[in-house]
This record gives sequence, structure tokens and C-alpha cells, in this order.
Amino acid sequence: MPYSALWNSNGSPAEVPGFLVGHAQHPQGCTGCTVVLCPPACVGGMAVGGSAAGTRQTDALRPGHLVQEVHAVVLAGSSAFGLDAGGGAAAWLAERGLGLKVADLVIPVTPTAVIFDLPLCGGARTDAALGRQACEAAQAGPMPRGNVGAGSGATVGKLYGLGQACKGGLGGASLTQGELRMGALAVVNAFGDVIDEQGRIIAGARRSPESREFADSAAQYLAGFRRDGFHPTSNTTLAMVATNARLDKGAACKVAAMAQQGLVRAIEPVHTTFDGDLVIVLGAGQVESDLNGLGVMAARLVRMAIIDGVRQAASMPGLPAAADLTPQIRASGIGHA
Repeated sequence: MPYSALWNSNGSPAEVPGFLVGHAQHPQGCTGCTVVLCPPACVGGMAVGGSAAGTRQTDALRPGHLVQEVHAVVLAGSSAFGLDAGGGAAAWLAERGLGLKVADLVIPVTPTAVIFDLPLCGGARTDAALGRQACEAAQAGPMPRGNVGAGSGATVGKLYGLGQACKGGLGGASLTQGELRMGALAVVNAFGDVIDEQGRIIAGARRSPESREFADSAAQYLAGFRRDGFHPTSNTTLAMVATNARLDKGAACKVAAMAQQGLVRAIEPVHTTFDGDLVIVLGAGQVESDLNGLGVMAARLVRMAIIDGVRQAASMPGLPAAADLTPQIRASGIGHA
């Protein structure tokens, strides 16, 4: 007998049995990291949509790789420097005997992905110590959201640079369907604008540094706007989904690929050459589920988590948040698919 899905727009991966979520922020509050600790025998998969991903040890999430277990996933700020947070989490796990057993060694598998938030931090960086702190803080149940962990320095809407952007953040969502549990989180640091359930822009590029009106990034491109090359205000939306469904690595990668639709529905433009967008899916359970159904659910959860991330964000100097602005109908949505 089918069960109706019960959706929680304030959920997280920590509502799935065995998974724990922890955050840590730099004392300046402008960058940080988020760790998802996994239960035993956890399988992971990944799908990358953007062209500028920054990662560590994510080869272990690909089909055909020797490693079959994931022990933690780390999401961090500070661009390539923030990859050190993955090493901090790995050291923390190894000290507790958690990881692959190789002879008398313990080697944790901690796939790590980063966002670019360096312009906000004045030299402050996410490091191995913050990775450890996030592990120490990891717990089940409700998850802090907004300007926390890897979302501390997140921003959205960088068509005209950081001076006309909005504050992004970290959000989550979850569902229950019979015995099935799924939970998602997203770190929203997108180049594009974030779109709500009614198709309105709720955070994105603004018309001027003083403006509270959105420029509608997609509409600007449709009108002939050009922006070439690498820019300091780089971007990325990171999402991860945890479930107690039975998955192998190939199935986890397929669910991650389908979950990318959550980014497509919530961000415009998305998967640009300026973004390092990716989705990681973690499975640690025995609940039998339809693979396509899991993909549909994961996409919905990722979309919800992205919208939640900007709604929960708090403003910073020069960076208003969605809570401070009026949603705006997209000109780019008129007469276009």
C-alpha cells in the first residue's frame, strides 16, 4: 500500500537514522564548515552540474572506485583553502577508530566540497580545526540554518559582483514516507537568482548597490548581457541528501543526478561556468524503494533546502537577505520555458 510523503520544510539529514550534522564558524563569522557524519556501511554518490567545483576525495563517490564506504561529508567555505576542513574531520574520525581498516591503519573517507566566500573574510579561512569543531558539534534532530557552518559567508546573485548581491545561507528539508526517510541540506552561494514556489525572485542580483529591486539575471542575459572569464566573486551551490533507502554506488549517483533538478527549479541561471554546483547522495539503510521515486523526492528536497537557505539567511553589511526584500515576478519567466 503506498504511503503519502510527509514533508518538513525545516528538516535536515540529521532526521535520517544514523546521520548527524554539525556546524562550525570562524570567530569572525564570515566563513565556516558543515559536517555530516555517516552511520556504518554508508554508500555515497555524486553528480556535478557546474564548471568550477572544488573538491577533495570525491573520487570515492564515483562508480568503479575501489572504496565503497563514506564516513563523513564536509562542506566548507574559503575555496581551496577550506578543503583542509576535510582533513580535520578525517583526523577526528581516525582518532575514534572510524574509517577503512587497512592492516593496523584507519583511513576515513571524507569527501569535501567548498564554496568561494573569500572576499567577505579579509584573510580568515576555514581550516582543519573548524572541521574538527563541526564533528564535535554533530548531532541528530533539528539543524541550525541560515548564516551557519558552510553557509556563513554564502551569497547569491553575483551578475554585477558582490556589491549588488544578496546574502545566501544554509537550509534543509526532510520527508517521511512509510519506513523511508530522506533529509537534505543545501549551501546556497549561487551566481544566479533564487526562485520561490510561486516563480518569484526572492534573492539575487540587485539593480544597484543601494537598490532593493532585483535585476533578474536571466532577463539580463536574454537581453544580450555578456560576462566572460573568472571573477573574484565566484559561486557554488552544494547540496547533499541522506536516506535510509538501500542504494549501491551507481544508484546513489543516479539519485544525485536527478536531484540536480532541484537546483534547476530553484536557481536561474544555474550550472554556469562560474558555479561549482554539485549534489552528494548518501544511503545507509535497507528500505527498498523505487529508484526513480527517490530521484523525484531528492529533487524536491533539494529545491526546498535551497529556498529555506536564503529565507533563513540574515543580512550582512551591504548584503540584504531575502527577509529584507520583496519577492519579484521574473520578466524572464514571461514567454520563455
